[in-house]
Amino acid sequence: MLKLQFQNQLIECGTDEAGRGCLSGPVTAAAVILPVNFKNDLLNDSKQLSEKKRLILREIIQREAVVYAIAHVMMDEIDEINILNASILAMHKAVEKLKPQPEFIAVDGNKFKPYKDLKHQCVVKGDAKYMNIAAASVLAKTARDDFMQRISEEFPVYDWHKNKGYPTQAHRKAILEYGSTKYHRQSFKLLPEQLKMEL
Repeated sequence: MLKLQFQNQLIECGTDEAGRGCLSGPVTAAAVILPVNFKNDLLNDSKQLSEKKRLILREIIQREAVVYAIAHVMMDEIDEINILNASILAMHKAVEKLKPQPEFIAVDGNKFKPYKDLKHQCVVKGDAKYMNIAAASVLAKTARDDFMQRISEEFPVYDWHKNKGYPTQAHRKAILEYGSTKYHRQSFKLLPEQLKMEL
């Protein structure tokens, strides 16, 4: 059973991101403050949940959260500042949108930069330990999936509605055949070396 949050003295938000390992699309973060009496047995790390369960949870979280926010950092900025900095920036942007502002940030993972003068705590696999981080992981993942679904209609050959921009065999094959798009992260290795050499 997940705990509600990391500490109980200050107003706490959980934050997480989705899409760090993708070849295309934004990195997306969410930040969530849950009410102190929030309970949900289904809630877990979004990677452990089916798409159907994530969509059910998204509705519950958006309805019951004290406040939540979602932010994208786009491909050109990822290429400019690198994916780690872009992930942290997306989390900062999501936290910034919260009204009221939290006093403490529980962060999934082991890397973060201080946001304003707020206290924070990084928690490895935090989305499987704390509900507020798990809730943020669900909102980030579903918002990013929606984005990839939309751009898949624009460029159907890359199968983004299925692979969500991750480096699957089909995605790499499409890049080899059709090249990259404005949605691809040009700073990422879009093709493995052996595929490039065959060109």
